[in-house]
Amino acid sequence: MKIEISNAANLPSRFGTYKVQAFKEGVKEHLVIYKEPLSEVVNLRIHSECLTGDAIGSLKCDCRDQLEASLKYIEENGGMVIYLRQEGRNIGLLNKINAYSLQDKGFDTIEANHQLGFKADERTYEVVDFILNHYGIKEVNLLTNNPLKLHGLSSVKIVKRVPIVIKPNKFNEGYLKVKKEQMGHIL
Repeated sequence: MKIEISNAANLPSRFGTYKVQAFKEGVKEHLVIYKEPLSEVVNLRIHSECLTGDAIGSLKCDCRDQLEASLKYIEENGGMVIYLRQEGRNIGLLNKINAYSLQDKGFDTIEANHQLGFKADERTYEVVDFILNHYGIKEVNLLTNNPLKLHGLSSVKIVKRVPIVIKPNKFNEGYLKVKKEQMGHIL
Protein backbone atom coordinates (compact mmCIF):
# COMPACT_ATOMS: atom_id res chain seq x y z
CA MET A 1 0.00 0.00 0.00
CA LYS A 2 1.62 3.25 -1.18
CA ILE A 3 0.48 6.19 0.91
CA GLU A 4 1.68 9.78 0.81
CA ILE A 5 1.60 11.68 4.10
CA SER A 6 1.33 15.45 4.48
CA ASN A 7 2.98 17.54 7.13
CA ALA A 8 0.95 18.10 10.30
CA ALA A 9 -0.73 21.49 10.72
CA ASN A 10 -2.82 23.33 13.30
CA LEU A 11 -6.57 23.57 12.70
CA PRO A 12 -8.69 25.83 14.89
CA SER A 13 -12.37 24.93 14.53
CA ARG A 14 -15.68 25.68 16.19
CA PHE A 15 -15.21 22.44 18.17
CA GLY A 16 -11.67 23.13 19.37
CA THR A 17 -8.11 23.39 18.17
CA TYR A 18 -6.63 20.27 16.62
CA LYS A 19 -3.71 19.01 14.61
CA VAL A 20 -4.51 17.68 11.13
CA GLN A 21 -2.61 15.48 8.74
CA ALA A 22 -3.63 14.06 5.35
CA PHE A 23 -2.95 10.55 4.05
CA LYS A 24 -3.23 10.06 0.27
CA GLU A 25 -4.14 6.52 -0.79
CA GLY A 26 -4.37 6.44 -4.59
CA VAL A 27 -6.97 9.07 -5.48
CA LYS A 28 -8.50 9.12 -1.98
CA GLU A 29 -7.20 11.61 0.55
CA HIS A 30 -8.09 10.83 4.16
CA LEU A 31 -7.83 13.32 7.03
CA VAL A 32 -6.64 12.70 10.58
CA ILE A 33 -7.82 15.21 13.20
CA TYR A 34 -6.22 14.85 16.63
CA LYS A 35 -5.50 16.48 19.98
CA GLU A 36 -1.98 16.45 21.32
CA PRO A 37 -0.66 14.77 23.28
CA LEU A 38 -2.09 11.38 22.31
CA SER A 39 -2.51 9.12 25.33
CA GLU A 40 -1.48 5.47 25.60
CA VAL A 41 -5.08 4.42 24.93
CA VAL A 42 -6.37 6.74 22.21
CA ASN A 43 -10.02 7.74 21.90
CA LEU A 44 -10.68 7.06 18.21
CA ARG A 45 -13.54 7.81 15.84
CA ILE A 46 -13.39 6.34 12.33
CA HIS A 47 -15.77 8.50 10.30
CA SER A 48 -16.64 7.86 6.67
CA GLU A 49 -17.27 10.88 4.49
CA CYS A 50 -20.89 11.94 4.03
CA LEU A 51 -21.04 15.10 1.94
CA THR A 52 -24.81 15.41 2.22
CA GLY A 53 -24.76 15.01 6.00
CA ASP A 54 -21.39 16.41 7.07
CA ALA A 55 -21.35 19.50 4.81
CA ILE A 56 -25.00 20.17 3.93
CA GLY A 57 -26.68 18.98 7.12
CA SER A 58 -28.94 16.31 5.62
CA LEU A 59 -31.49 14.98 8.07
CA LYS A 60 -31.73 11.62 6.24
CA CYS A 61 -28.77 10.23 8.21
CA ASP A 62 -26.98 10.72 11.52
CA CYS A 63 -23.51 11.26 10.05
CA ARG A 64 -23.03 14.94 10.85
CA ASP A 65 -24.37 14.47 14.37
CA GLN A 66 -21.95 11.60 14.94
CA LEU A 67 -19.01 13.59 13.55
CA GLU A 68 -19.80 16.65 15.66
CA ALA A 69 -20.34 14.55 18.81
CA SER A 70 -16.98 12.86 18.16
CA LEU A 71 -15.12 16.13 17.66
CA LYS A 72 -16.60 17.49 20.90
CA TYR A 73 -15.64 14.25 22.69
CA ILE A 74 -12.08 14.45 21.35
CA GLU A 75 -11.83 18.11 22.37
CA GLU A 76 -12.86 17.24 25.93
CA ASN A 77 -11.11 13.88 26.33
CA GLY A 78 -8.29 13.84 23.76
CA GLY A 79 -7.90 11.46 20.86
CA MET A 80 -8.33 11.28 17.13
CA VAL A 81 -10.90 11.29 14.33
CA ILE A 82 -9.91 9.52 11.12
CA TYR A 83 -12.05 10.97 8.34
CA LEU A 84 -12.16 8.38 5.56
CA ARG A 85 -13.07 9.35 2.01
CA GLN A 86 -15.55 6.49 1.59
CA GLU A 87 -18.67 8.40 0.56
CA GLY A 88 -21.96 6.50 0.78
CA ARG A 89 -20.48 3.46 2.53
CA ASN A 90 -17.85 3.54 -0.22
CA ILE A 91 -20.16 3.49 -3.26
CA GLY A 92 -19.32 7.10 -4.21
CA LEU A 93 -21.40 10.24 -4.37
CA LEU A 94 -23.09 9.54 -7.72
CA ASN A 95 -24.25 6.09 -6.59
CA LYS A 96 -25.25 7.43 -3.19
CA ILE A 97 -27.55 9.99 -4.82
CA ASN A 98 -28.97 7.21 -7.02
CA ALA A 99 -29.57 5.23 -3.82
CA TYR A 100 -31.34 8.28 -2.34
CA SER A 101 -33.59 8.33 -5.42
CA LEU A 102 -34.46 4.67 -4.84
CA GLN A 103 -35.14 5.45 -1.17
CA ASP A 104 -37.57 8.15 -2.35
CA LYS A 105 -39.42 5.30 -4.12
CA GLY A 106 -39.67 3.21 -0.94
CA PHE A 107 -36.47 1.17 -0.82
CA ASP A 108 -34.53 1.20 2.45
CA THR A 109 -30.81 2.02 2.47
CA ILE A 110 -29.71 -1.61 2.09
CA GLU A 111 -32.27 -2.46 -0.61
CA ALA A 112 -31.23 0.64 -2.56
CA ASN A 113 -27.56 -0.39 -2.47
CA HIS A 114 -28.49 -3.90 -3.61
CA GLN A 115 -30.59 -2.49 -6.48
CA LEU A 116 -27.45 -0.66 -7.64
CA GLY A 117 -25.33 -3.84 -7.43
CA PHE A 118 -23.55 -3.08 -4.15
CA LYS A 119 -23.32 -4.77 -0.78
CA ALA A 120 -25.00 -3.03 2.15
CA ASP A 121 -21.59 -1.68 3.17
CA GLU A 122 -18.58 -1.54 0.83
CA ARG A 123 -16.18 0.15 3.27
CA THR A 124 -12.76 -1.23 4.20
CA TYR A 125 -10.41 -0.22 7.00
CA GLU A 126 -6.88 -1.25 5.92
CA VAL A 127 -5.80 2.39 5.64
CA VAL A 128 -6.90 2.92 9.26
CA ASP A 129 -4.41 0.26 10.37
CA PHE A 130 -1.71 2.04 8.35
CA ILE A 131 -2.58 5.39 9.96
CA LEU A 132 -2.65 3.96 13.48
CA ASN A 133 0.73 2.29 12.90
CA HIS A 134 2.11 5.61 11.62
CA TYR A 135 1.25 7.22 14.97
CA GLY A 136 2.41 4.19 16.98
CA ILE A 137 -1.08 3.63 18.39
CA LYS A 138 -1.58 0.16 19.91
CA GLU A 139 -4.77 0.53 21.98
CA VAL A 140 -7.96 2.51 21.38
CA ASN A 141 -11.32 3.34 22.85
CA LEU A 142 -13.44 3.18 19.69
CA LEU A 143 -16.23 5.74 19.34
CA THR A 144 -18.73 3.77 17.27
CA ASN A 145 -22.10 2.08 17.05
CA ASN A 146 -21.00 -0.05 14.08
CA PRO A 147 -20.00 -3.66 14.89
CA LEU A 148 -18.03 -3.93 11.60
CA LYS A 149 -15.59 -1.34 12.92
CA LEU A 150 -15.10 -3.39 16.07
CA HIS A 151 -13.84 -6.27 13.91
CA GLY A 152 -12.30 -4.27 11.04
CA LEU A 153 -9.08 -3.25 12.74
CA SER A 154 -6.18 -5.70 12.95
CA SER A 155 -3.32 -3.57 14.25
CA VAL A 156 -4.76 -2.36 17.56
CA LYS A 157 -6.45 -3.62 20.66
CA ILE A 158 -9.90 -2.15 21.23
CA VAL A 159 -10.01 -1.51 24.98
CA LYS A 160 -13.65 -0.38 24.97
CA ARG A 161 -16.43 0.84 22.72
CA VAL A 162 -17.70 4.34 23.38
CA PRO A 163 -21.28 4.66 22.07
CA ILE A 164 -22.31 7.74 20.12
CA VAL A 165 -25.85 8.57 21.19
CA ILE A 166 -27.76 10.64 18.65
CA LYS A 167 -31.40 11.64 18.91
CA PRO A 168 -33.32 10.49 15.81
CA ASN A 169 -35.51 12.80 13.79
CA LYS A 170 -38.55 12.13 11.60
CA PHE A 171 -36.38 11.91 8.47
CA ASN A 172 -33.83 9.36 9.73
CA GLU A 173 -35.92 7.09 11.99
CA GLY A 174 -36.30 4.44 9.26
CA TYR A 175 -32.62 4.69 8.34
CA LEU A 176 -31.57 4.18 11.97
CA LYS A 177 -34.02 1.30 12.33
CA VAL A 178 -32.40 -0.46 9.35
CA LYS A 179 -28.92 0.19 10.78
CA LYS A 180 -29.99 -1.36 14.08
CA GLU A 181 -32.14 -4.27 12.89
CA GLN A 182 -30.39 -5.28 9.67
CA MET A 183 -26.82 -4.10 10.09
CA GLY A 184 -26.47 -4.83 13.81
CA HIS A 185 -25.57 -1.29 14.86
CA ILE A 186 -25.63 -0.88 18.62
CA LEU A 187 -28.12 1.96 18.99
